[in-house]
Amino acid sequence: MSQVFALVDCNSFYCSCERLFRPELKNKPVVVLSNNDGCAIARTNEAKALGIKMGEPFFKIKQLEKKVHFFSSNFSLYTNISDRVMNTLKSMAPDIQVYSVDEAFLDLAGIHNLEEYGQKIKNTILTHIGIPVGVGIAPTKVLAKIANRIAKKSQKANGVVSLMSRYLQDIALERTPIEDVWGIGRKSAEKLKLLRIYTAKDLRDYANERHIQQILTITGMQIKLELNGISCFPLEQDVEKKKEIMCSRSFSQMVEDLPSLRRIISNYVSDAAEKMRRQDSLCMEISVFARTNPFQNTPQYFMYENQKLKNPTCDTHKLIEVALELIEKGYQAGFQYKKAGIRISNFFNTSEYQMDFLEPHDTEKDMRLMKCIDHINYVYGSSIIKSMACGTDGFSWRMNRKFKSPRYTTNWNELMKFKA
Repeated sequence: MSQVFALVDCNSFYCSCERLFRPELKNKPVVVLSNNDGCAIARTNEAKALGIKMGEPFFKIKQLEKKVHFFSSNFSLYTNISDRVMNTLKSMAPDIQVYSVDEAFLDLAGIHNLEEYGQKIKNTILTHIGIPVGVGIAPTKVLAKIANRIAKKSQKANGVVSLMSRYLQDIALERTPIEDVWGIGRKSAEKLKLLRIYTAKDLRDYANERHIQQILTITGMQIKLELNGISCFPLEQDVEKKKEIMCSRSFSQMVEDLPSLRRIISNYVSDAAEKMRRQDSLCMEISVFARTNPFQNTPQYFMYENQKLKNPTCDTHKLIEVALELIEKGYQAGFQYKKAGIRISNFFNTSEYQMDFLEPHDTEKDMRLMKCIDHINYVYGSSIIKSMACGTDGFSWRMNRKFKSPRYTTNWNELMKFKA
């Protein structure tokens, strides 16, 4: 049985999530901003038409506030909507690889009318969740990426494109610039253009494979084979675990006192530890840093402290205890701190590690407590239960989120309200 891949990719996902609860924004320009409302990280087609570029700083497009609807990033909302999309897709294919928060590869081998089934996938996601998607279908992942790109840009395609035939592949690859091929970076594209490889079709048909391997290594050769319809990248069921997790942010206002820095670091440790537990990992190392604003004419200071643990752990309270010792060790009074962060690293799987039984270690009771807290926070909203070290104040040091929408799906206090 020949392989058939479908790439399902949500259209301007973050913006679509915001529109989901604001239907009056349909066909209106919408932009989602990065942390601290720094720059544009998602744009609708209407916003792109106004000339707003990906990564453009907010201060450069702020004057468009009367024309554009800006939103601060609301990752709690986006993650929850993503889970709903992916769970729906899992019910429509025997195998699925969740590739990112807004896209997934599906195995459609054995489906007879592929374009019709692609339309079914698209309409089901739109009906059940309200998120528009594009569907690209092809015999390889790289071709499915190209098919999806066309599906999202072509009005004639109506959101679904199949590149199962060689004839359609020829047309699509000829119209795809080499820099738009999945896995080809800007620098690699520049090198390929020196060989007169300007399009995906040029790469597919290039005869000297030795040149390609020299420029793009073995991965590049696999991309070339995929463009020829030979599958080299199978569906991956297990998402690769992160080798380290970092949580760092700039503050909305300067922080000068140690108690505030302690609360900040405690919150960052809580977030990072929860992410680590999601991938069933334990860490053996934690690092803490804080710095002043290098762009201001004020006294400068950068602190960095690191600690290796005697036993791997995923217990938030133990990690907070170590992190607070580190921040107190490195803290110096008299400076205005603009940013701080933590990093946990040197991971082990929860089922594969050696313990030093002479040192404190995570017990079964500790593990159950962490799982219980994570479950409650997932169901009732982030940080419903947290360590007292995280503080109970108004978090004046948190990020600028002037345009943040409610967490409609993850917080009881922010549910959408209707007048009777």
